[in-house]
Amino acid sequence: MSTQDRPAASAPAPGGHVVDPALLVRVRAALSAPGPVSPAGRSDGPPAEGGAAAVTRLAVADALRASGEVLGAGGVLGAAPAISAALVGAGPLQVLLDEPHVSDVLVNGPSEVWVDRGRGLRRAHLDLGDEAAVRAMAVRLAAAAGRRLDDASPCVDARLADGVRLHAVLPPVSPSGTLVSLRVPAREGFSLEELVASGSVPAGWTGVLRRVVERRLAFLVSGGTSTGKTTVLATLLGLADPRERVVLVEDSGELRPRLPHVVRLEARHGNVEGAGEVGLSELVRHALRMRPDRVVVGECRGAEVRDLLTALNTGHDGGCGTVHANAAADVPARLEALGALGGLDARAVTTQAASALDVVLHLRRDGRGRRLEEVAVVGRRGDELVVLPALTAAGTGPGWPDLAARLGLDPGAAPVPGAGPPAPGGDGSPSDGVSSSTGSAVPALPAALRAGATPRADDEADR
Repeated sequence: MSTQDRPAASAPAPGGHVVDPALLVRVRAALSAPGPVSPAGRSDGPPAEGGAAAVTRLAVADALRASGEVLGAGGVLGAAPAISAALVGAGPLQVLLDEPHVSDVLVNGPSEVWVDRGRGLRRAHLDLGDEAAVRAMAVRLAAAAGRRLDDASPCVDARLADGVRLHAVLPPVSPSGTLVSLRVPAREGFSLEELVASGSVPAGWTGVLRRVVERRLAFLVSGGTSTGKTTVLATLLGLADPRERVVLVEDSGELRPRLPHVVRLEARHGNVEGAGEVGLSELVRHALRMRPDRVVVGECRGAEVRDLLTALNTGHDGGCGTVHANAAADVPARLEALGALGGLDARAVTTQAASALDVVLHLRRDGRGRRLEEVAVVGRRGDELVVLPALTAAGTGPGWPDLAARLGLDPGAAPVPGAGPPAPGGDGSPSDGVSSSTGSAVPALPAALRAGATPRADDEADR
């Protein structure tokens, strides 16, 4: 075997290459050593947490040459991506994270890796070595995000420099071994037309969705885990007036609205001593002092719902966010539970939410993928907060007249999921996709939210 073809390793890594631990040590030492580094090997941006932005593949290639390892030009170019992933990436998992349609990568053990490419979880044929290797990878990723993961702090939730969300659990909390969950953010946003073309959003509802944004109604996007709430919220925000200043408040930055004037605030976890934490509730209050045209909370899951409802009731209309709920009708119960965390009783939540919120958009994920299932209107029945269906796959619901009035549409003209001719609204303005017919079914097999890529061989083998 020639030196140019010589493998650089003894453990699997991205691209079919393997990485020798001793070589990793030498490359790491070469990268850390003072001295000139090829300008092409440095990134132009500021260093990210953990220094990941400063270590490019070209810098790794330079370090490989400086390490004294005899690989030849081809061996250096082949080994550099694997070593870069092992040093500042997700190691062998990096090849999965780099795939264009992957949304989640889950590790249940050294030889049990699962990946979601938009069609549900499928077993990936990838061996991570042994438990020690998986634990070392999890600890390194947590450290790169500025978080601690060890026996004293066996669980971590953090965002990596490239936006990937990391959750890891160590034994003995996880008796079977180290568990790692990686959530990949959307690499680019979708337009409403793209979601419609994929079947993720019914074509006949686009006029209603546009008017929800244009008339600055406050809305929540609800659904279970991984139903596409963030994707739909970002798409609808992209319909806002480009002159508006939108302030995003998130625990982990995921929203990527197509707008020119977006300001981001992200929560900060406390350090090992518990100091320095900046929560969403505090950030919402700061957002109100930043002259926002819209305040957006990426996910309402705690006491911040109190501050968001207060903001929407004090002249900050057009605000929105996401919330976990099994159905649109369950949103009131969810808001009551979250409000209790902020010191609000059920009556206070009802009063605040009924005045602050207008619409709930509910998403569902099933065998056909992720799709917008229902548009509902928020109201009040006595002392009870209610969310009534306005648009469903079967046609209109009891909440449609109220929603039509808020949108300035003709209550007698019912939108349908399928495309239809425009009908005049209640104020005489046209509304895309509003028709007098009812009862069309939601288009099946949504693709944009589920990223419908061609099935891979390893997916088919595990069906």
